Amino acid sequence: MRKGIYALMLLTLILSGCAEKNSSSVSSEMQPVPSVAAEESESLPAAESGRVQRNEAAAYSYETRELYARRDENQIYGVIYVPQGAGEQMPAVIFSHGFGGNHQVGAQYAEALAAKGYVVYCFDFCGGSPGSKSDGSTLEMSIFTEQTDLEAVLRMIQEQPFVDNDNIFLMGTSMGGAVSAITAADHEDEIQGAILLYPAFVLTDDAKEQFESAEDIPDTYYHMWMTVGRIFAEDLLNYDIYEAISTYKKDVLLIHGDADSIVPLSYSERALKAYTSAQLEILPGAGHGFSGEDAQQAIGWMLEYLNAHINFD
Repeated sequence: MRKGIYALMLLTLILSGCAEKNSSSVSSEMQPVPSVAAEESESLPAAESGRVQRNEAAAYSYETRELYARRDENQIYGVIYVPQGAGEQMPAVIFSHGFGGNHQVGAQYAEALAAKGYVVYCFDFCGGSPGSKSDGSTLEMSIFTEQTDLEAVLRMIQEQPFVDNDNIFLMGTSMGGAVSAITAADHEDEIQGAILLYPAFVLTDDAKEQFESAEDIPDTYYHMWMTVGRIFAEDLLNYDIYEAISTYKKDVLLIHGDADSIVPLSYSERALKAYTSAQLEILPGAGHGFSGEDAQQAIGWMLEYLNAHINFD
């Protein structure tokens, strides 16, 4: 990615609070970790299916637990946020972090959505960063290995008895947004919607700027602030990410800052043309990562989108 902005990206992620193979068998283990409570209020009555219509005024308490999935021999670590008293089966959001990030990037969003009755799972990609709690090496990571991680997580979440499998949404930031987009396209019947925060559709252009052909890619190289393997760029050179995401026909929400120098706004504007149905919300002055009022505005848009797209059929 453009050399002049590497330091800016690292600073942005730090300020945002970031510490930021193919057939899959799924296993999970839940262990208590400190729970966070929101003020609890009455919810709307449950339907016969056990679902509860989201009450925008409600504030649910929720519990957090460690939860693991497995992709081949790799264990995937994550934390699940489970609302209390929000129904027997609840809509779920799977959060995917960006390049070099971890599950903590999604904490501010998970806390806000769980307080409104949504199960949220934030996890570490295998090899997603040197500090990842999941197995795997950064030298073995690519957009497609991360897709297989997300697919393993999806299957694990579908096995949870408190999750409404008709209402599973994907959400991701930066590279995690791009991974969420291509995964949603490959699993449209299972994914009710997608929320993409400054999705890194720039990845393919960046790889082509760095390397003219696969022969030019070294076995390992330093990308931004961590060492990656040949597979990271090789998988992108001949990949049309916009064509891949265009097969997803359900509604998509994109949120992007117009001062993002890591993934320019134009990449989300182009995605609007690729999707059949998509909405782009722009945060004036926001860069690559949201905090403060920008994060609160983004959360408002997320909740509006999610509440409008729950399937009660």
